[in-house]
Order: sequence, then C-alpha cells, then structure tokens
Amino acid sequence: MFKILKKSKKSRARAGVISTPHGLIHTPAFFPVGTKATVKGVTPKQLDEMGIEVVLCNTYHLFLRPGDEVVKKMGGLHKFMNWQKPIVTDSGGFQVFSLGLGMEHGVSKIPGKNPEEKIKRNKDAKKFAKITEDGVYFQSFLDGSKHFIGPEESMKIQENLGADIIFTFDECTSPYSDYEYTKKAMERTHRWAVRSLNAHKRKDQMLMGIVQGGEFKDLRLASSEFIGKMDFDGFGVGGAFGKFKKNVKNILDCAVEYLPENKPKHLLGIGSVEDIVEAIKRGIDTFDCVTPTRLGRNGTALTKKGNLNMRSGKLALDKKPIEAGCECYACSNFTRGYIRHLFQSEEMLAGILTTLHNIYFMEKLMVGIRKDILNGKI
Repeated sequence: MFKILKKSKKSRARAGVISTPHGLIHTPAFFPVGTKATVKGVTPKQLDEMGIEVVLCNTYHLFLRPGDEVVKKMGGLHKFMNWQKPIVTDSGGFQVFSLGLGMEHGVSKIPGKNPEEKIKRNKDAKKFAKITEDGVYFQSFLDGSKHFIGPEESMKIQENLGADIIFTFDECTSPYSDYEYTKKAMERTHRWAVRSLNAHKRKDQMLMGIVQGGEFKDLRLASSEFIGKMDFDGFGVGGAFGKFKKNVKNILDCAVEYLPENKPKHLLGIGSVEDIVEAIKRGIDTFDCVTPTRLGRNGTALTKKGNLNMRSGKLALDKKPIEAGCECYACSNFTRGYIRHLFQSEEMLAGILTTLHNIYFMEKLMVGIRKDILNGKI
C-alpha cells in the first residue's frame, strides 16, 4: 500500500510511505543494493543504525547461487541475511541485457565517452544469453551451465526468495538498439508483464510492472500507457535512456505520463545525485543503484561538493573527515589521510569506511529531500 503525504505544487515531486509486511519505506527513498543477499562490506546492523529502511537483492545471482530453493528452505531472504526490514528483488531482466546486448555492444545502460568506437570493438563479443518469446536461455557466469528464465520462472524464483516488493520479467535494451528492435523488445516486455501478473501468487508481495521503450518518446509513452492500465501494485521505469545523458529528463517524462499517480514509481539502476533529483521532480519515488557502494570500494567518496578521490596523494596529510559535518562512522572517527593510507596499503577497511560514508550520504540526501517536499521547498 502507498500513501502520499505531500505533493509539490511546482513539480510532480511527492513524499509518501509504502507499507510492507516488514515495515515502512518513506519516500523518496534510495535502496542500497545487496546483489548476493549482502551489501558489500556492510553489516545489516550498520545499515539499520544508519536509518536504511530497505535493500534490493538480485534475482539472477541468487537463482544461480545459492539457489532460490535453498533460500526458501532457509526461511526466505529476511531470515537468510538477517535483515528484518523490507527487501526488494529485481526480476533478472537487467542480467538478460548485460549478458546479451550489453556484452555484444560492450556497454552498460549508459555509454562511455567514445561510444561508437567501443561498440565496434565489441560487436563480435560472445553472447551468453538468447532471448525468445518464451523467455531467456543463458549460461551461468559461474560455471557455464545452461539455464532458462521466463516470466513464470522469474515469479516463482522471487516468491521463493520472499521479498516484499518484486518486479515483472522484462527485456532491457542497449543504448545502441535501433527503433525496430527496441519496439519488439518493448512489446515482448508487455507480453511478459501479462504473464508475470498471471503467474504471481503471493499476495503478501507487491508486484511492480516495468515501463520500457529505450530512448524513443513514442515507445515510452506507449509502454507507459500499456503497463499503467494493468493491475500492478506499483511501477518501475527500466532500460537505457539513450546515448546521451541529456535525454534522460524528456524520456522520463514520457515514461511516467500514463502511470497512476496513486501508486509508487521506481527508477531501476539509476543512482547519481543529479539524476535522482531530476527524477523526483518527475514523480519517481524510489531508486536503486550499485554506484555508491561500488565507488566506495574503489576509493571514491560522495560529498556535497562532488566526488572525492580517497587515493589522492593530496590527502596524505589531510586531518579533515571525508566531509565536514557528516555524522557517519567513517567521518566521526577517521581522517582523510588515514583512509587514504588504508587504500594505499590495500587494507579492507578502506573500502568499508568509504562505503559506509557513501550509503550514509545517500540516506541523508533522501531524508533532506523528503523534508523539503513536506515543507513545500521542492
């Protein structure tokens, strides 16, 4: 259930709360990603102490290891990972893309600085996924074993995992997919959405439909209208938004155009601060992305002034915390110089501390945005 607490008078931004069997999610909210039933380098207790209300786990990875049946026998994800607050699982659709067109095009959802050169270098790369009308046949990245996931299988796996919020099985296209292929993938996603809805049995799980359509405004509008008419508990906006970041705002406007206002909307896999702020103004309520934790592990801290390279030699004698005024564990106890030393020494604590800071940064960002909406400032 989703309740809107306050709407902005100047944009589609709103503050609300999602009720789940394992607690409330105050929105707008950012979901730290625990791909394999753990947020890398962070304990559930630390997440709880930072005020995190929800985490997102990955269906594809947990299906391969340890297996959704194993998780079910262990009492579901909440007991398995000892996280008693809400859990979200994606459908596995993004891995379909990353193993297929993503690998072929040598690109993620967002291209690099020289995309055309990159796609030429990787156009003959081996593809590990084959998409059919029934679903996707793919090879495990672990051992090369062959598997199949379709809408019905995705629903069964996610029901076994036991998350509070789950997503329909979809096909995510590449930023380089042309109009015709993107349209075919969108229409297939729509048919898979119908099958996912019919296969969904657990009423204690919220099922979210996904809008696709790539960078094409007419396809995003068509997908928004089709998915928006279906009886989902909420909606996700997925896929690539084009070759250039400047396209995101306009495409996102189209993607949410026909989605019911009284249901939550989630932007899949987008986590930069500027993108989150713009998306909230367009009515998006929740977000997930590996970026904050991945950056933290690799030596980049998020700050109000931009990203800070914790490996920089300029920090060697810096006695300041990562960010002045931050109350996270890292900033409350350690200096930039010390954390830089840890990275130089390849100590595990380096990535742990920076990850803790980045998660705390994102949580406080969302808390601040919620307050601004409630106070009429956004």
